[in-house]
Amino acid sequence: MTISDEISIIANKLANEGKVPSVALIKSQLNQAVPLPKIISALKNWHHEPKFIQAQNQEITTKTSTEAKPNNTEISLLIANALAPLQRDITELKQQLKQLLDQQKNS
Repeated sequence: MTISDEISIIANKLANEGKVPSVALIKSQLNQAVPLPKIISALKNWHHEPKFIQAQNQEITTKTSTEAKPNNTEISLLIANALAPLQRDITELKQQLKQLLDQQKNS
């Protein structure tokens, strides 16, 4: 797929969503850096074809979503790493609370 095709697909997608395709909107959704003159040129040549987006865009969306999605093991590891410091803090707070309660009983 050429960069012009990708720009046309993005422009169609935006038009189908009721948005006016602009250079800025298209640039923000491209998978790679593209010089502005190329985007402008492709946008000038673009004609809204609602059906053009459906077959081609699914391919782009599928590629992007499968490349960007972490698998379940990666997600579990990320969650475990995020929870570890919180679990340590909770354990420490429980110990401090127990010590305070013990001190209060002994007073």
